[in-house]
Amino acid sequence: MHPREIKPGIEAICNVHWERRLFDALIPLPEGTSYNAYLIRGTKATALIDSGDPVFRDEFLRQFEDVPAIDYVVSQHSEQDHSGLIPAVLQRFPDAKLVCNDKASDLLITHLAVPAERIQIVSDGEQLSLGNKTLQFIFTPWVHWPETMCTYIPEDKCLFSCDLFGSHLATSDLFVRDPAQVYEGAKRYFGEIMMPFRSVIVRNLEKLSEYDFNMIAPSHGPVYDQPEFILEAYRDWTSPKVRNTVVLPYISMHGSTEMMVKHLTDALVARGVSVQPFDLTVTDVGKLAMALVDAATLIVGTPTVQIGPHPAVHYAAYLANYLKPKVKYAAVIGSFGWASKAIDQIVALIPNLKVEILGTILQKGLPDAETLLKLDALAESVALKHRDDPDVLKD
Repeated sequence: MHPREIKPGIEAICNVHWERRLFDALIPLPEGTSYNAYLIRGTKATALIDSGDPVFRDEFLRQFEDVPAIDYVVSQHSEQDHSGLIPAVLQRFPDAKLVCNDKASDLLITHLAVPAERIQIVSDGEQLSLGNKTLQFIFTPWVHWPETMCTYIPEDKCLFSCDLFGSHLATSDLFVRDPAQVYEGAKRYFGEIMMPFRSVIVRNLEKLSEYDFNMIAPSHGPVYDQPEFILEAYRDWTSPKVRNTVVLPYISMHGSTEMMVKHLTDALVARGVSVQPFDLTVTDVGKLAMALVDAATLIVGTPTVQIGPHPAVHYAAYLANYLKPKVKYAAVIGSFGWASKAIDQIVALIPNLKVEILGTILQKGLPDAETLLKLDALAESVALKHRDDPDVLKD
């Protein structure tokens, strides 16, 4: 896609990956994605912020046919979807310096074989003049690698945020035009990529609040020309507040666990609790990650395979533990044929979740009347916890 101006002298170079459906061989991309770089034309020098995925090499380089020189290439994040074309840009512009921080320098040398002599290391808060435009570098580590940083142009009040505030969304729109669509894409991105670093993101948001900007240009998805929309979303997602919601991933092999899940879902709904069940045989894990962003409770449902949990449930529990959502309560329900250690193994898989375990219910065969009463009691316990907890939003 041809370069498009977002502010005078600042052009977005957006490579839209319409057909991509999997990211990092892990993350589903139902809406595709994009990789954004930004060309900054100053009166004395020209800079390129980030690059793009190597799959777009030829298309990306064609955008510079009328660019006589690039003096600086800024790498805000070393992961290849943003840095993968830096070697090609440095080859195309042999006098360009690669600007990055010290932690990024090592990664760019080892991952991309960038010559060390081409690198110019900058410190937090350091400024680089392009003449009428100034690049100021703001270190924002762990969003989501240790070397990540943002770039700020005070003259234009523009913040280039790389992965921070990004959305996996293939669109021809340069700016956010459908906030609901972008909100979902950004929440998916936050849940899958940023959620494990929630506490450090809070500190980085506080740091960025010291800067006066009216535009955020991320490296995935459209540009925010009204940035309060995404800033408010991030403040919500990183706050301690959770919603009156239970996320319920499960598998059922012969129907017993499904019967328990359906009974529990009805019991929770009857008590005013929202429920999001996820049958893991058909679940988009990105949707599961999104649901975990602000849910108050996680309940896992599993049958027993041999004596342990179903492998898909094992994976879902591992994923939840890795993503570290702010859930406050948890429970495990399940069924077995002749013996089981599934519940103990599931509980052992989630040590990163600082949750109160509200109950574990294990049924041999089909759920009987006693088990159904236990499920009702679990629903009652969840509803009471949500009602009495000041951090649970009462929608």
